Amino acid sequence: MTSILNLLPYIQLVLSALLVVAVLIQTSEAGLGSSFGSDGSSAGFRTRRGFDKVIFIATIIIAILFAAASLVSIITR
Repeated sequence: MTSILNLLPYIQLVLSALLVVAVLIQTSEAGLGSSFGSDGSSAGFRTRRGFDKVIFIATIIIAILFAAASLVSIITR
């Protein structure tokens, strides 16, 4: 158990880097103009498909793992 606790900071570092990359890879089609309603063709919602869906789900999973690692780090101190 102590070997996992010794590796925990490195695990958090890797997860945080993966989380940043996963968030930055995601596409955003909502520009500033559509925020104010100038784009009448889209309501701001779209269905995620293919690689976009995989990245979206991976981002959620990485965020949950990072939160869990952070909680374990707080509890074991």
